[in-house]
Amino acid sequence: MLRIYFLQHWFALSDPATEAALYDTPAMRCFAQIDLGQEPVPDATTRCQCRHLLEENKLGVALFDAVAVYLEENGMKVSKGTIVDATIINAPTATKNKSNTRDPDRHQTKKGKPWYFGMKAHIGVDSKTKLIHSVVATPANVHDSQVLGDLLHGEETRLWGDSAYAGQQSVLKDNDPKAKDYTQVKGSRHRKLTEQDKAKNRHKSKVRAKVEHVFHIM
Repeated sequence: MLRIYFLQHWFALSDPATEAALYDTPAMRCFAQIDLGQEPVPDATTRCQCRHLLEENKLGVALFDAVAVYLEENGMKVSKGTIVDATIINAPTATKNKSNTRDPDRHQTKKGKPWYFGMKAHIGVDSKTKLIHSVVATPANVHDSQVLGDLLHGEETRLWGDSAYAGQQSVLKDNDPKAKDYTQVKGSRHRKLTEQDKAKNRHKSKVRAKVEHVFHIM
């Protein structure tokens, strides 16, 4: 069931589509260790129940930690720099649960001019290897800076982030006092960015852009 769970995520398949793909694709059945001569493919309801068990027992966190340990044992270590960022996970606004109400964990938010409904994934990424070492899921209307403390591993010497994380020196001091703040300088109506500020932001963006590679894969 865990192998099927991975396949479903890797290929962005719904429960019915996963069942069809496993019947149609020998390579997927081989990976999932399913022999149709011995057993059928688990149906959509069974997979849904499996996901709920993972969520109820917080096994997603345990799997994430296990992967981190495996990577470290094989030489992929987290360094002293962390890049933080967040991305919206959009969902259909008409999605309702059994009580005909929206999922309380999802909310509306505005990014630019468009409105979105769903959740937000906040991640802390190693600035050298681009490994995700921290992840937090919140409703989409939670501001990026509100979970900054949860995205730090505590051993950073540098923190990189966009202007949404500006002005969080107190959070940085409480969670990682050794880290220097390399977040983007934020301008305002009353304080325009100087040419020096703009040059610093361009330099920071060269490092901070690595987090976009991670979101592209996600």
